[in-house]
Amino acid sequence: MKRHFAVLVAIASIAGSAAAAESSAAKKAADARYAEDKQLCAEESSSSARMQCLRDAKAEYTKALAAAKNATGAASTGKRCDGCGKVLSVRVVEKEGESSPLGMVAGGVAGALLGHQVGGGRGKDIATIAGAAGGAYAGHKIEQKVKSSKVWEVAVRFDNGDEKTYAFDKDPGLAAGDGVKANGESVVRR
Repeated sequence: MKRHFAVLVAIASIAGSAAAAESSAAKKAADARYAEDKQLCAEESSSSARMQCLRDAKAEYTKALAAAKNATGAASTGKRCDGCGKVLSVRVVEKEGESSPLGMVAGGVAGALLGHQVGGGRGKDIATIAGAAGGAYAGHKIEQKVKSSKVWEVAVRFDNGDEKTYAFDKDPGLAAGDGVKANGESVVRR
């Protein structure tokens, strides 16, 4: 049984050191240790002791391989990326432009001139006022439409679970599923 305990301690030390070594070197070391352990198990006096020794050696070998795989996986991915995430969606929306008093005044003047062309007497005065009001409203809406622009809205889910939407004046060149990283008040491709 002392040999059995020594085998377990040796295999456990292999598992711990395998996490720090590269995958192929760790796998070779685990394979070599497993072969040695099977030879030690063959020297056990009873069949039940041999079987238990082989089961324990196999379990430790499996742990050593898993530790080697985890060590190389962590080394290849590097440290956790803060501010990293994936694009959920990209939508193009029409952003309504802002109007100024100039659009309303210009529209009102044009509407008043057109309204003044209609009717005669008191009807002409009412048509002028209605034309000015309608022209002011139309001028306001026309200016909003002329100053409207496209905006690209990019929805992102970060690795920490947060979601945020970013607006871009130009096409950011991103698509759903792209990896991104927060950069100030925006995101950039990873």
